[in-house]
Amino acid sequence: MSEMKYGFIFPYGDARTAAEVAYEAEQAGWDGFFVWEPVWGIDAWISLTAAAMRTERIRLGTMLSPISRMRPWKLASETATLDNLSNGRVILSVGLGAPDTGFESFGEVTDRKTRAELMDEGLDILTGLWKGQPFNYTGKHYQIKEASFFPPPAPVQKPRIPIWVAGAWPREKSMRRVLRYDGILPQVLKPSQGAQAAGKEDLRQIKEYINSHRTERSPFDIVVEGKTPGNDPHEAACIVQEWADAGATWWNEAMWDSMDDLKAVHERVRQGPPRI
Repeated sequence: MSEMKYGFIFPYGDARTAAEVAYEAEQAGWDGFFVWEPVWGIDAWISLTAAAMRTERIRLGTMLSPISRMRPWKLASETATLDNLSNGRVILSVGLGAPDTGFESFGEVTDRKTRAELMDEGLDILTGLWKGQPFNYTGKHYQIKEASFFPPPAPVQKPRIPIWVAGAWPREKSMRRVLRYDGILPQVLKPSQGAQAAGKEDLRQIKEYINSHRTERSPFDIVVEGKTPGNDPHEAACIVQEWADAGATWWNEAMWDSMDDLKAVHERVRQGPPRI
């Protein structure tokens, strides 16, 4: 089993603060720094760019990017540019997103099926553009003709920037999408309750499915998030160990309940990851 890695999800703050927290996270030994990407709000890619300029090692990414409401070529430009700036440290997390975060207010598509179609086509375009020109694409929602007007440098990472995809277990179509990429943000889809965070037994089943169905031999991550007590390393390690035993390869510390408490965020980051 691969060594567990530890990320920190920055819950809220401007780009300058994000850069400061990313620097602190790198100094404290975290492996990844992630920001959320709102419909309208503090721009994720500007925050990550600021973080890239203050750091040298830590991975940088979104948690997550709702690609269905984005221009895929714009996201391809942002990710490739940041991957070059950071010398190959970008991770892109994608999913359908939460429509109640402003989709309807700005006229974005809210229908789940349509968003799934847009995400699949968006990922096709994103990965195609990363490979460079010439690139053409014909889909239900997007039609692209090759453009030779100042194409940007390809991402540093090969064969591509890692893509983590929100996957709804045990929905077959969602899981087939996950298998095409580099990691899963696991959810469980229950007919009466909707999408929920995957539990440890769910994770074991998901890992077994991935191991038996994925044909590529490249690394694949299973990413979970939660909270651990930074002032009790033993308890923190015990919490994470159970997830590692179930198959997780990344633990992302999430302080969504501390969006208005930057002091607590700084403190937890400085305490370091819950290493096992």
